[in-house]
Amino acid sequence: MTEYGRSQGSEPWHPEDPYYGDGGWGGQQAHAGQQSPYGGQPQHHPEQPQQPQYGDWGTGEQAGYCQAQQYHPYDQQQYAAQPQQPYDNGGWATGTHPYPGDPADLYGQQTAAYGGGHPDYYGTPDGYPPPEPPSRRQAEPEPRTDWDPGPDQGEHAFFAGGGDADDEDDRGRRRGKGGKGGKGKKSRNGCACLVVALVFGGGIAGAGYFGYQFYQDRYGDAPDFAGEGTSQMVTVQIPKGALGYEIGRRLKAAGVVKSVDAFVAAQQKAPGEKQIQAGAYLLRKRMSAESAVAMMLDPKSQNNVLVRPGERNVTVYKAIDQKLELPSGSTRKAAEQKYESLGLPSWANDNSEIKDPLEGFLFPGTYPAAKGMKPEEVLKEMVAQADEKYGQYDLAAKAKQLGLKNPLQVVTVASLVQAEGKTSEDYRRMAEVVYNRLDLANRQTYGFLQFDSTFNYLKNESNIDISETEINSNKDPYNTYTRKGLPPGPIGNPSEVALKATLNPTKEGWYYFVAVDGVSKTEFAKTHAEFQRLKDKFNERSGN
Repeated sequence: MTEYGRSQGSEPWHPEDPYYGDGGWGGQQAHAGQQSPYGGQPQHHPEQPQQPQYGDWGTGEQAGYCQAQQYHPYDQQQYAAQPQQPYDNGGWATGTHPYPGDPADLYGQQTAAYGGGHPDYYGTPDGYPPPEPPSRRQAEPEPRTDWDPGPDQGEHAFFAGGGDADDEDDRGRRRGKGGKGGKGKKSRNGCACLVVALVFGGGIAGAGYFGYQFYQDRYGDAPDFAGEGTSQMVTVQIPKGALGYEIGRRLKAAGVVKSVDAFVAAQQKAPGEKQIQAGAYLLRKRMSAESAVAMMLDPKSQNNVLVRPGERNVTVYKAIDQKLELPSGSTRKAAEQKYESLGLPSWANDNSEIKDPLEGFLFPGTYPAAKGMKPEEVLKEMVAQADEKYGQYDLAAKAKQLGLKNPLQVVTVASLVQAEGKTSEDYRRMAEVVYNRLDLANRQTYGFLQFDSTFNYLKNESNIDISETEINSNKDPYNTYTRKGLPPGPIGNPSEVALKATLNPTKEGWYYFVAVDGVSKTEFAKTHAEFQRLKDKFNERSGN
């Protein structure tokens, strides 16, 4: 064996080996009597470093390696110096090739270059056709192009595949599993073109859709129903503070209007002084936005209960029965039986003499109440609002500062302030009157409040002309003429204004008050003598 010879059992090296200049040793030397099994393709010496050469698929012409795979620029000198491990492949001794594919398959990426589409005569006499004249073009890689040269000129790597699936397909054809490699390539080419067409088509369609939407948003009318709706009715609850968009969203979800934008546009056209209030509304389905706005501005469509400041629970219960279309007394019965499950604060109802555990906890406001709802649902919303409002103030700490026993007494004082005061300016003075009269050491009152409002509460009346005989004969815990201190619990539902006044009373020395006109004007006094003059003034106006 010479320095550039071949090992035993190997096939002859090809004179076109690119490592030996132009065509090997001068481009003319070949082994006598040996034919290349590659139909004129250059055969490399197995023990010399080789540049991976790939023929153009199906053409027999040499293509650049980058045409089918990404070229890895190995340093020729370093590569030539690496030891080669002989590999017995049917009598062919090969070296280790730096192919980027599967190392177990040295030709997994070359099927098309080595006669893909022809029967595999490897290792047979038919595998040695007559040698063809060597070509200088075979040793020179063609320049890479960025366009698809077509099925007869080779394919771009994007359309030819090149993934793992292609590797398996090429290996299968080399092992005799299929010899029509060109047909598979055309199928991949067609699929790729179809995908590109679909992508471009989808992009055009998407651009058209968004263009239409942009036009509709800018210039088109929002989708809307026509007319005043169907006969089917639905209740929609509008929370406090909800604006046009939120109201429209709820109406659309209930099937009342067709779109939120249509409702907002219709609401903007409504008279400016009219606003849609919080509450429950009984509306028709499939209404035009304009009809829905008009119906919601009509008080008759509002299905809600309004709790007024200072209003007693018995009045609220009756209103809920009417809105829910229930027999009279249904809500009151539900309150008596289920009050513990309605969310009262832990400090509520701490007195066995309390007439109604929910008194003082149906916070003033507007609440949804429509047919089909249960009384406890409506009551629960009211109690939750009271708990939230009271929770904003540290009533336990405030009670200690004011000389009260617990937060419930703070709410009780607020209910008295709300009931006896006529205006918001009166509330702070009224609160001072309560605290001064609760003082047992006070020689003017000795702890008696003597409020008509507490007596009217136990009688469920609103009478300002009460005889002393009637008052003095009644020993009910809520009668502050015969019982010292506060009543067992609140006598109504105070507003937040009254609550704030209760927490911040005046300090001017007030002990007495008289509603001199019996309606809205209240005057205050610091001594009993001043009180008597105010009382005479009241009797003169009332004709007593």
